Amino acid sequence: MSDLLERLRGRGWRMTSQRRVVAEVLDGDHVHLTADEVHARAADRLPEISRATVYNTLGEMVSLGEVIEVSTDGRAKRYDPNAHHPHQHLVCSGCGTIRDVHPTGDLLAGLPAEERFGFTVSAVEVTYQGLCPSCA
Repeated sequence: MSDLLERLRGRGWRMTSQRRVVAEVLDGDHVHLTADEVHARAADRLPEISRATVYNTLGEMVSLGEVIEVSTDGRAKRYDPNAHHPHQHLVCSGCGTIRDVHPTGDLLAGLPAEERFGFTVSAVEVTYQGLCPSCA
């Protein structure tokens, strides 16, 4: 069983066939699918699944904190199931491919105290951009 399915079951989330297939489609490393891509792959497995069901299911997973919604450069939102594994993203500015990356060191150290303006920083989100090998 996938990590995402296990996490959702652990929360007592009612597992319908539609919800299950959406979770299965999202399973894996470096998965950053748009809602339309999730719908297309889910429909291959469960032809009767509607686009609205996929959007609603993704919204619920995001609300539960089990999936991260990733937005880059005005492109379509993408859905990342690795919500419980701290990471950053590497985005191709050509084709939009997104990869999970795990930089070493303290990302907060890059923000000097005088630039925090009194904020108590609770999270850091960094997006690395460049060209993937196919676009370079």
